[in-house]
Amino acid sequence: MSGKMLSKGDRRREQIMNLLKRQGKITIQDIIDKFACSEATARRDLDLLEKQGGLIRSLGGAQLDTPSPSTGREVPFNEKKELLWLEKEAIAAKAASLVEEGDVIGLSGGTTTFLIARELKLRRGITVVTNAVNIAMELSESDGIQVVLTGGVMRSNSFELCGPLAEKIVDSVNIGIMFLGVDGVTEEQGLTTFSEQEADIARLMLKRSRRTVAVFDHTKVGRTSLFSIAPLTAVEGCITNQPVDGKLKRYLEEQGIALYLAELAAPVL
Repeated sequence: MSGKMLSKGDRRREQIMNLLKRQGKITIQDIIDKFACSEATARRDLDLLEKQGGLIRSLGGAQLDTPSPSTGREVPFNEKKELLWLEKEAIAAKAASLVEEGDVIGLSGGTTTFLIARELKLRRGITVVTNAVNIAMELSESDGIQVVLTGGVMRSNSFELCGPLAEKIVDSVNIGIMFLGVDGVTEEQGLTTFSEQEADIARLMLKRSRRTVAVFDHTKVGRTSLFSIAPLTAVEGCITNQPVDGKLKRYLEEQGIALYLAELAAPVL
């Protein structure tokens, strides 16, 4: 042992991680109440711990990170939507900026693509093709948007319609630009997801699209989920919330795949 004394902040952050490991999640208010610290201190602690790895920031707190989606359970939509909400909103806004009047848009299921639909709600002259029931419902009151919802069997974890009926509908449409949500992104394995059925329908939607842009937050980078959708060369661009580096950055540059950054604006103090 080095004999180095831990600071008060180090001890607090260590205890926060211990709580996370027991509970799976923690809120800003939990930290304030347990450690008698300010909200600003609680937020700084979570920001620092996220940078060190082991947790993912969520709206109002944090959730324990798992080593890889391929080795853990599939996270349901209602749990996913609590994670990195502001970052996903920024990604959605960047994606929506690529959409023009008259476009036919494809949206796979997922929290980020759901937020893209929300960004597009007030637009006019757009057609959205999706296999996600919740995305179709989000757009159901948008007079300026025509929604094409595939049939199929719904997966309750993601609200996605899959199977032969969904594939039959998708195989009969022509999509201009597809926004593809994924669970993992690497240069070797490409774009991956947890569900075999969702991989099948996403692959077909990609095939029926003139252009495809993958959308994902920084926690998906460097991860490989269970089923492959397509190699990265199948997309013309990626939208994420943090710069990518290392092998993935070099691969994107070598393949001519555009990288769009949707970084959060600095908070107003």
